[in-house]
Amino acid sequence: MRTIEAELYERLSKVIDPELGRSITDVGMIAAIEAKPVAAVEADGRQASGVSDDANADDSGADGAAGSADSADVYDVTVKVELTVKDCPLSQTITNQINGAVSSYPGAKLIPHIEVSSMSRDKLADLVAGLKAERRQNPFNKPGITTRIFAIASGKGGVGKSSVAANLAATFAALGYDTAAIDADIYGFSLPKLFGVHTQPTNLNGMLMPVTAWGVKMISIGMFAGSERAILWRGPRLQRSLEQFLADVWWGSPDVLLLDLAPGTGDMAISVAQALPNAELVVVTTPQPSASDVAVRSGLVALQVPMKVRGVVENMSYFDHNGERLRIFGEGGGARVSQQLTKALGADVPLLAQLPLQPEIRETGEAGRPAVLTPEGALDSSPLARSFEALAKRLIA
Repeated sequence: MRTIEAELYERLSKVIDPELGRSITDVGMIAAIEAKPVAAVEADGRQASGVSDDANADDSGADGAAGSADSADVYDVTVKVELTVKDCPLSQTITNQINGAVSSYPGAKLIPHIEVSSMSRDKLADLVAGLKAERRQNPFNKPGITTRIFAIASGKGGVGKSSVAANLAATFAALGYDTAAIDADIYGFSLPKLFGVHTQPTNLNGMLMPVTAWGVKMISIGMFAGSERAILWRGPRLQRSLEQFLADVWWGSPDVLLLDLAPGTGDMAISVAQALPNAELVVVTTPQPSASDVAVRSGLVALQVPMKVRGVVENMSYFDHNGERLRIFGEGGGARVSQQLTKALGADVPLLAQLPLQPEIRETGEAGRPAVLTPEGALDSSPLARSFEALAKRLIA
């Protein structure tokens, strides 16, 4: 018969480390499992205290036999867990999952005792070396990759591009997709604030673990110390920042990766096209001609680099007030961008969505929660959330 320890090890193989996206057994986090019958534990305790079993025996033989039978099915289980780093921010999450896996064991009543420590330097070095050996380069530019990559772009600032990127990422995550996001707007990073992130990525011997917030794994230059200072990177250094975000961060295998690009058609847009030729460009504009004319230029980058333009999103299209739909910024900008890009590129560039202007996007976003989500993290039932849900489903189709 298989031992309880062996069966528990198999159950724990289904517990996934939230950062690495791997089973805690595969990455060597389970150092030992020991199951001991409660009766034996009690006997050890009595012997240690100098009290014999005979002195504690129940005078009633029948009751004593029943008690022994009951205790034989109860085990104290000690699980020794070695986390990748000391004070791992997700320690409690992992511990709770282990407790659940042990407590729900069907064959007997198990009382879990979790002993948490951190890996030795050598063990961690071996783990990181193994993970890097699997990747060694940009993981999103390999044959057979299934991750859908959407680069969110705009011709000019102020059109709500980052808000669209943040709420779209949160929507994908709420719909059950494994979602990652890169804040590729090095000069005007916004995602940490929009997701309420105030922590830095965990550094595992030179490999970074992305920060997870509202179900989205993300990285941004804004997460690092000194990021409030002006950044004046150009050319090769700017391209290297994207390469590091792609290759030096452990992303696992997300279903969706979104990139929040800087406005315009500068170095970063070209770097994305070179590093991620399978990325699909989503152009964000607002209804007025001054914005839509500039937005066309960001889509025309596809004429210079091999990048598919997936479609256009018109943001701040209208504002509903007392039953009346107000077109505060005019109308038709998204359709104009769609038509011009379709003609220029010789391929269909549809108008994917017309998103409303709502104060909630700013208010909840500045408070650190994407507006499409409830405080509990579920997809809201608001018209805004429904619009983003429709956009996400259209993109992923």
